[in-house]
Amino acid sequence: MTDSDSIFSRNELYWGKQGQEFLASCHVAVFGLGGVGGYCAEALARSGVGELTVMDFDVVSSSNINRQLVALNSTVGKSKALLFESRLKDINPYIKLNVIEDFYSDKNYKIRADFVADAIDTMRAKISLLEYCVKNQIPVISSMGAGNRIAPEELYICDISEIEHKNTPFVSNILYQLKKRNITSGIQVVASREKPFCREKISGTENVLLKNGENLEFTKITPASTPFVASCAGIFMASYIVRKLLEKA
Repeated sequence: MTDSDSIFSRNELYWGKQGQEFLASCHVAVFGLGGVGGYCAEALARSGVGELTVMDFDVVSSSNINRQLVALNSTVGKSKALLFESRLKDINPYIKLNVIEDFYSDKNYKIRADFVADAIDTMRAKISLLEYCVKNQIPVISSMGAGNRIAPEELYICDISEIEHKNTPFVSNILYQLKKRNITSGIQVVASREKPFCREKISGTENVLLKNGENLEFTKITPASTPFVASCAGIFMASYIVRKLLEKA
C-alpha cells in the first residue's frame, strides 16, 4: 500500500505537514460529477481531503467523453458515482468516501460537511442545495456557467451578489429563484465573463426516479460544452475550498 506521507509530500512543501493533517480531518461534499464536479472531486482527493461525499445519479454517455474525467469509450453506460469511487480510492487508499447514486433533493439527503461544492446543472436541485446550505450555514461554492463557453481565462470567483454578467438565462434564473427565498449574498460562485454561445438550442423532458421512490420530471437543456472551461471551473472550486479550509488549520 502506498504511504500517505509520500502521496502528499509535494502538498506539504506548500502548506506544511500541519496543514496536510488538518485537510485529512476535513469533509467536503461534491454534488454533480460531470465536467465541473468530477475535476473538483479529484483535485480535493489529490489535495488530501480526508472525507468526500460524492453524489450523482447519472451514467456516462458518449457525449461526455469530450470533457469528463471518467468518461471513456470503455465506461459508457456505467455509473459516474461508482467510477469515481474506484478512481478516488486509487488516488488515496486512505480516503473515506460516501458515494451516493441519486439525484439531489433536500428530501433525500441532509448534508453534514465542512464545505459543499455545487456542480449541479439542473435548476430545481441547484436552488434546493444552495438554499439548504445557506439556511444551515454550510460554506458552499457553486458553478455558474461553464457551458456554452470556450475561454477558461474568463472564469473568476466572487460572492453571488457580485456576479458581473447577471443577464445570461442560467444565472438570471438562479438569482431570481434565490432572491424569492431572500438569498442575495453569502454564496461563493465560479462565474464567467465570457458571453455564452451555442449553435443550436436542444432541450427535452427528463424523468428521474429517486431512491426514495419519488419521481421528478424536469426540462433538460443541453448546452455546448468544450474540454476547457468545465475542468478549470472544477479546479477553481477545489482550490478555493482547500484555501478556505487551510485558513482554519
